Amino acid sequence: MGFLFNIILLIQIIAAMAMIGLILLQHGKGADMGASFGSGASGSLFGATGSANFLSRSTAVAATVFFVTTLALGYLDSHPSDSAGVMDRVMATPKALASAPAGMAAVPGAGPTGGGSAAKH
Repeated sequence: MGFLFNIILLIQIIAAMAMIGLILLQHGKGADMGASFGSGASGSLFGATGSANFLSRSTAVAATVFFVTTLALGYLDSHPSDSAGVMDRVMATPKALASAPAGMAAVPGAGPTGGGSAAKH
């Protein structure tokens, strides 16, 4: 699950960076007013209105990818896999503490409080 989580996280970071870049490239609604008074900014690589459609659609695609990856990461985080580590399984079960041998209580940090002699002060 760690590999899948990392891949989805990488896709989400790329989508977020793409959204930031695409949003910063777009013109505001007030930018068209300046072009109508002859500032010459209406000509662009995609034409007068082509850039707005291309950038808007690209931003929508990046936002959709970002939203889907956010849902996927939330699902993966709330449903942990069964392949938890050894320490995770031991710490998760309180029965392991109760079934420990009697000699383990003398080891600092091994008791039910986990504090040893330093925690009593």
